Amino acid sequence: MKRAVITVVGRDSVGIIARVCTYLADQKINILDISQTIVDGYFNMMMIIDVTGVDERFADISEEIIEIGKELGMDIHCQKEEIFESMHRI
Repeated sequence: MKRAVITVVGRDSVGIIARVCTYLADQKINILDISQTIVDGYFNMMMIIDVTGVDERFADISEEIIEIGKELGMDIHCQKEEIFESMHRI
C-alpha cells in the first residue's frame, strides 16, 4: 500500500472537508484516517490516504491539492508518507 499525508490549515469556512473529499473520491483515493479540529476560527485537518490505485502521477495530485487550497484560501499539502515522517522525526 502506498500512503500519503494531506494537511489542511487555514480560516474555517463552509465546505472545506466536502471539497477535499470530493476531489479524493473523483481520483479514486481512499481515506484511511482523518482528524480535524477548529481552534478559535482556524481549521486544521490531517488525512492519511491510500494512493495505491491512482492512475495519475503523485506530483500531479500534489499540485491539484495545492490548487484546491488556493481556491479555498487554505494551505493544503500532500506528501508521501515516508517524506512526511522523515520531516517530522525527532
